[in-house]
Amino acid sequence: MLGVECANRGPLSIMILVVDDDPLQAYVAVSLLERQFGEVRRASGAAEALCLIEQPEFAGKLELLVAGHSVNGIGGPAFVAELGARMPNLPVLVLGSPGESPSDYPGEHVAFLPRPMVAMKMVTLANVMVSLNKRSVA
Repeated sequence: MLGVECANRGPLSIMILVVDDDPLQAYVAVSLLERQFGEVRRASGAAEALCLIEQPEFAGKLELLVAGHSVNGIGGPAFVAELGARMPNLPVLVLGSPGESPSDYPGEHVAFLPRPMVAMKMVTLANVMVSLNKRSVA
């Protein structure tokens, strides 16, 4: 995919936020992403995630948001739309729930990965999205 290979370079120094109210799903996502990227934080719901991105220091380091299985508070599509309004250039990787489709999550910087997903596919797609975002910002 797009020639992005980082597996041999070790962790990249970036911030990723995983938003998932399921502790097991969040643990798996965070564990996999930490191997490839620098700091990975978890928010257990939409309200916590939106509070975090309102903090300038946190938002300034954030390179990718991974929206997991379930997002407490508002539904997944509404949460992603709100993120787009607050941080329009932030890449968002949606780990879709059964019954959801990519058309539920429109947006230039949004990618949809249906469940069940292969864990390494999530890491690869996250790597591509971060790399593309860095190029577009530079």
